[in-house]
Amino acid sequence: MQADTVLKDAWSRIPSLGTAETAFERFTGKRMERILATVVAIGSAMLGTQAMFAAIGSMSTGTSAVRVVLLIVVYVSLIAMLVACVIGRGVRSASGTFAVVYLVALAIWPLTVDAGHERAVNQPWIFFLVNVGVVAAMLAFPVRIQMVWAVGVPLVYGYVRLVEGEFAGSFWTLTAFDVSFTLILGIVIVSLGWMFRSVAAGVDDARGRAVASYAGAAAAAAAEEERVAMAALMHDSVLAALIAAERADTDRARDLAVAMAREALTRLANTEAAVAQEGSDEPVGTAQIVIELRRALSERGADAIVEERGGSGLIPGRAARALVLAARQAVGNAVTHAHGRGLHLIVEGHGDDGLTVTVMDTGGGFDMDAIGEDRLGIRASIIARMAGVAGTATIDSDGEGTTVVLGWMRE
Repeated sequence: MQADTVLKDAWSRIPSLGTAETAFERFTGKRMERILATVVAIGSAMLGTQAMFAAIGSMSTGTSAVRVVLLIVVYVSLIAMLVACVIGRGVRSASGTFAVVYLVALAIWPLTVDAGHERAVNQPWIFFLVNVGVVAAMLAFPVRIQMVWAVGVPLVYGYVRLVEGEFAGSFWTLTAFDVSFTLILGIVIVSLGWMFRSVAAGVDDARGRAVASYAGAAAAAAAEEERVAMAALMHDSVLAALIAAERADTDRARDLAVAMAREALTRLANTEAAVAQEGSDEPVGTAQIVIELRRALSERGADAIVEERGGSGLIPGRAARALVLAARQAVGNAVTHAHGRGLHLIVEGHGDDGLTVTVMDTGGGFDMDAIGEDRLGIRASIIARMAGVAGTATIDSDGEGTTVVLGWMRE
């Protein structure tokens, strides 16, 4: 299947063992950025410490106030970058700030020497941070600007180094070696960062296609299953209504055929609603069931109390829908046969364990045994409907009224 192919492609791009994500996100890309930031923080901290020792050593022979200011500015931005890399927040902005600050400080370095001070022969502290400036650009900028930094920073370093040595012949060979080394290392760093990010993006894209493919397949399968179930239901309902209409030779038979046709049309209309209104298993809370029952009372024009008791909880949507539909039928019976006298609804939640709906009226009651076999209002719409979702329905009726108790409990 296409979904299997996409999933295998996703796994083939994952560089290490892991678990598939339940919901698609740029998980691998985020993880890779975190790894790169951590590695950069460790390496930059080591080079920064080395440069700090070099700076302290150079101060013993005297240094200009401007270079002290440069030292402070560069290290403040470097420490900010290290902190951002460690905590994983503001990495791009902090790294970009250091990359720019360091490049500017390196470029103006020769201009900050005291007029009468002898130029340094050994490498000053700022030269130890050349590759830190490149990795900072790798974290902060797009690939093209990263390459500019990878090439530009070593070249600026080489020029500044030659200026420090007053372009003496002995400096050219050593500077050429340093520039070539830092240039190659900077390009390798940028290339590795691009490669790792590309692999991570490929894994995320493949995972996204796999999740989308399986989600589409699951949705199609669910829709097909629902279509088949509803087709069978419509076939039975419509066929039964047609047979009843054909055989209707009395007023009662015709009324029954009309009722059956109305029920079939109602079910057909329900299939047009979202999730067919017959059964998403998305959890439904007690408050939503109370709202549905109040809406049913409003549609019937009944004046009744809906009392909510117990703790709120969630039950499967299919069970909640069956409870509401069965309760609507009970309300309809109470309005039709008892004229809504004393109509009272109680919704009692049992947390996540289940729910009970009680519909009571003070009408004249009825005898269950006297109800004809062809009357489906109670047997099909209440008892059978609750049985279909592993629920219960009990009906007690006498001369003082009728009580219908509908329940669903989690096994």
